[in-house]
Amino acid sequence: MKVLVPVKRVVDYNVKVRAKSDGSGVDIANVKMSMNPFDEIAVEEAVRLKEKGAVTEVVAVSCGVAACQETLRTAMAIGADRAILVETPAELELQPLAVAKLLKALVDKEGAQLVVLGKQAIDDDCNQTGQMLAALLDWPQATFASKVELSADTATVTREVDGGLETLALALPAVITTDLRLNEPRYVTLPNIMKAKKKPLETLNPAALGVDAAPRVKTLTVQEPPKRAAGIKVADVAALVDKLKNEAKVI
Repeated sequence: MKVLVPVKRVVDYNVKVRAKSDGSGVDIANVKMSMNPFDEIAVEEAVRLKEKGAVTEVVAVSCGVAACQETLRTAMAIGADRAILVETPAELELQPLAVAKLLKALVDKEGAQLVVLGKQAIDDDCNQTGQMLAALLDWPQATFASKVELSADTATVTREVDGGLETLALALPAVITTDLRLNEPRYVTLPNIMKAKKKPLETLNPAALGVDAAPRVKTLTVQEPPKRAAGIKVADVAALVDKLKNEAKVI
């Protein structure tokens, strides 16, 4: 069974992001970039499934600028067998629908039976690509997975819902999106980083896949959220209730 694992290059989660002064987007100049944490969990899960013998090959995929090769090398250092980069111009804003179309073309090209990806990216928080991909492929899907088990033709997925946990059985092929509690990604060692440099990395473009990646949604402005006002102390419960009622107007 071949597994496709899409990964996204995003601003590192430890970095405090800032909006550009003209409001056109987020300033990423000289900012540390890394793999989206949810995608890192997806790579780890795919590699674990391979180690259990349920999967034969793990293919990491990314869409974006040439610098995404670094993210793919990280995925291969974790344990992916090879990687594919769909390279796009820096000025092209890749949106979830375009990425889903590119991934569908790659699934068809590679003949993958399972796609495992993060539930969302921490830069745009769209939480759309996995669902759109499943719709385009007409495959069953399980989102927010906290446990995954594979058999010959079925995937059993425990997923997190508002009321607790839900267990689904999916007929393969299928799409699975990962949540935080699925696993803890392994530490990438130097020997594995060196091995990853020798693994194959194929570069394609949207035209070669027959996909129009032009954005359908236009971002009008990007602004930082307003700063929160400092908290205050009140003398007693009566004063608290008064402020909640007359100033905050929440009761």
